[in-house]
Amino acid sequence: MKRIAVVISQGQSANPAKRQLEEDIIGGLLMEPGIDVVVIPHLYDLKPDGTGLLALQGIKGNMIVLSWLYERGARWTLDRFGICGHEGLTTIKAADDDEEENEEVSVDGEPAEAKQRVIESRELPNRKIYCIDLRVHAAAQLYIDEVKRIARENSMQLVGLDDWIGGTPKPEQLARFRAPTNDTALGPPVEIKSTSPEPDSAPHSALRIPQSDESARRWYPVIDYSRCTNCMECIDFCLFGVYGVDKVETILVEQPDNCRKGCPACSRVCPENAIIFPQHKTPTIAGAPVVAGSLKIDLSKLFGAPETGETAEQAAIRERDEQLLLAGRQAVGASVGLPKRHSADTDEPKDELDSLIDALDNF
Repeated sequence: MKRIAVVISQGQSANPAKRQLEEDIIGGLLMEPGIDVVVIPHLYDLKPDGTGLLALQGIKGNMIVLSWLYERGARWTLDRFGICGHEGLTTIKAADDDEEENEEVSVDGEPAEAKQRVIESRELPNRKIYCIDLRVHAAAQLYIDEVKRIARENSMQLVGLDDWIGGTPKPEQLARFRAPTNDTALGPPVEIKSTSPEPDSAPHSALRIPQSDESARRWYPVIDYSRCTNCMECIDFCLFGVYGVDKVETILVEQPDNCRKGCPACSRVCPENAIIFPQHKTPTIAGAPVVAGSLKIDLSKLFGAPETGETAEQAAIRERDEQLLLAGRQAVGASVGLPKRHSADTDEPKDELDSLIDALDNF
């Protein structure tokens, strides 16, 4: 029987409403024929050698991913991890998306000339990946119905959960994948068998990856290669060694953990809006669609800093320089024994910078 994988990416916090929505969706899908459910920690926070990423990389067929991210942010975060495929279309859209047109615009709002995009030179696996934003609706049934619709229309044969693992995983990774040793807020691993399975159907099952394995929050850019023209503006602008190029001289995020937490400066200077920071508070930087069509949009203003009246370029230069200053002051503070004042959950570098300046002034 044809099957499809449905991945539920948990929220970063233990918000009861989010957890309940996740659990309701999981419960509503477990008994559905042809659907295998996998629950992973937050997609953006997955570690390169973690169990959650191992599970995702082992799924070879069509995939539906429900996460607390914009569709673009989720799709290109997956791509960053090497999980690629053709974009699957979903009917679940935010209200603003319904009015969006696909006509491309330049900085002055006029139709842009055709440009060569990186994705046009890439070979993608023959499968579809559907990304659904869990923030659009509060009702689980809407997501359940959409997953069932996709499963009916565009599912493909998948293998059992134990056979999803590809590559050469380490023995300890394989053991954690098959038998997680601790439970998540959603409960222990679950395997449910249908009371009257069809002769050609496999048992219904769900795989839950422990949250504690991959819970530390991360901060790094992801590149939307459907927009990227490989202009290299980002690698020229960034001074922290985040970007690099591959063997065919295509831009990539080479050292993601070099990125300074809270700094989205490179996304502001990208002329194609191809750089996404999925956790940023500004929707256009976090991966929301850019309103196009007949409207005349000045992208420099759209990606600027309205609170300060800066253009995108001015804001980017300021943010980059703040991070350089912060890095220098942190190094000085460490050398003279100043206490480190940093909150792991903050995404506002300016507050941390002010704290360090105050500490140095009082030293």
